[in-house]
Parts: sequence; structure tokens; C-alpha cells
Amino acid sequence: MYIKKKKSWHISEALVTDESCFRNRRLFLNSLGKTVLTLSLYPSLSYASYEASNKLNKNYFLPSPYTNEKLATTYTNFYEFGSSKNIWRRASKLKVDNWSIKIDGLVKKKKTFDINNLKKLIGLEERIYRFRCVEGWAMVIPWLGFPVNKILNLVDPDKGANYLKFETFYDPKIAPGQKQNWYPWPYVEGITLKEAKNDLAFFATGMYGKDIPNQNGAPLRLVLPWKYGFKSIKSIVKITFTKEKPIGLWEKLAPKEYGFWANVNPNVPHPRWSQSKEQLLGANKYQKTQIYNGYEENVSYLYANLSKQEKLKLFR
Repeated sequence: MYIKKKKSWHISEALVTDESCFRNRRLFLNSLGKTVLTLSLYPSLSYASYEASNKLNKNYFLPSPYTNEKLATTYTNFYEFGSSKNIWRRASKLKVDNWSIKIDGLVKKKKTFDINNLKKLIGLEERIYRFRCVEGWAMVIPWLGFPVNKILNLVDPDKGANYLKFETFYDPKIAPGQKQNWYPWPYVEGITLKEAKNDLAFFATGMYGKDIPNQNGAPLRLVLPWKYGFKSIKSIVKITFTKEKPIGLWEKLAPKEYGFWANVNPNVPHPRWSQSKEQLLGANKYQKTQIYNGYEENVSYLYANLSKQEKLKLFR
């Protein structure tokens, strides 16, 4: 008897928020006349068409339903615009037209890319990832974008490059949170080059089949599903390849609470709360947190050769 083995990061559909029919909505936007009507009436047909036209990466797929789109795009952290979760109106002031990303540091080919040209150059695919916040809540989100390793091929890192440092925009005129000088603006985060080469590391330019909203990190954000969400920096303007380990904004503020690695582990509590369980947004139930957020088989090898001291910090 054939038994289908589920990926470790699969979750029970009973614990996931309704999908909000985003797949059918995509088809309404991209189809015409009777085709639209047919696809909306027959979800199995609409799914097949959607999958074919949007390059769904089946290696990173979770079955529907997914976190409600409205919830995922209005319950967000973006401290540049304030500490409230409901900052999407403020974030609308961010101008993302003519956005460019500078790549420099220890690379053979320093580059500056217009975001639209970059998307055309690399191409986009859809991946459906689990997302886990250090605060204890979780989502399941369909992202559009491309793996980080595609960038590495374009700039050719030097042998001395060990880390990638990411930096977001800085404009206190439109981002009131950046007027608060107790934060070390601009927001900075970093990962190892080895982590960047892992195929799971992803640059998102869209979600739910559309361009990513400002409050979710438009027009380019990092998505590292095995780490806590604060590592997935939003609205990136600069990527620097360095020899030394970058120190992120939250690590500067509270190194005992928010460290460099920030890998998800149910057995390592935050200093102020447990990480053993998580609440899937939109559901009134809690589920057990999985180590590496369920992606252990994809990423555990990255940390096998670390020193004992570094391994103690892996989950903070």
C-alpha cells in the first residue's frame, strides 16, 4: 500500500484560517468572459490554470486554505511606521516606484538594480511558506518572488565574503517611527553566505498573487521561513557582502532577546515568554511549535559545523 509522506512543515487544515479565495480572484483578473465564469464555478479547473501560469514551486507547497489575505496584510510589524500592528495606512506613504537595490561589498560585480528590471531578469515563482513571529503567532502565506541564491549568481561573491548585510530605506519624513532616535535606524539584518545559498531563502516581491503591499515590505523583502520573522527584513534598498557578521537592529537593542541566528525552536523560550506553542492567526487554537518552524530537513545541515558557543545561540 502506498502511503504519502507529508513534509514536516505541513499543518492541519483545521488550524488554518480560510483562504479567502485568492486563487479564484487571480483568475478573475487574468481571464476573460466565459473562461472567468467557468473557472470561478469550478475551483479544480481554476487551480490548475493558476498553477500553470504562476510557476508554483511544488517543492515548497502547502495545501489550502491559507491565512486570510486581509488579516495577513493588516496585522503586520513595520516599526518604521510605528509599533502598532495596524500601520497599513501609514505605510501607504512609502513610494515604491523607481525603487532600486544596491549590491556592494565583497563581490566581483557591484550592481544597482531597478526592482522591475530585476524581476524580469530573474523571473518569479510562487512558494507557500509557514511564517512564525517571535511574538508567538504564525501564518501560512503564498509568496511571489525568487530565491536569494539567484542574486549571488549575478554579483559573484569574493572568497572573503562570509555574510550578507541587508538594509532598508531611511526617510523619517514619511516613516514616523524613524523619528524615534532610540532605535538604531536604518533597519539592518544579516545572514551567512551559506544560509543565502540555501534554496529556502527567498526574496518576496508579491503575495497572494499580487505585488506585495507596502506594509508587508514592498517592493522587496527577505523571507526566511525557518527563522523568526524579524530576520525577514522589509523594503530592502541595499545588500552588502561582508567578512564580519552584521549586527541587526533588534540585536543592537536587546542582544539577549533577539540574536543573530533567531532559528525557531520550541524548547528555547524567549526571555519573557514560551516558544513551545504558537497561535495561527485567525484561528482560536494553538498548535505546537516545530523546530526550525518545520523546515529542519531543509536547513539543519547549515549549523552542523558551528562551534559549541555558537550552537548555544542558534535559537536566539
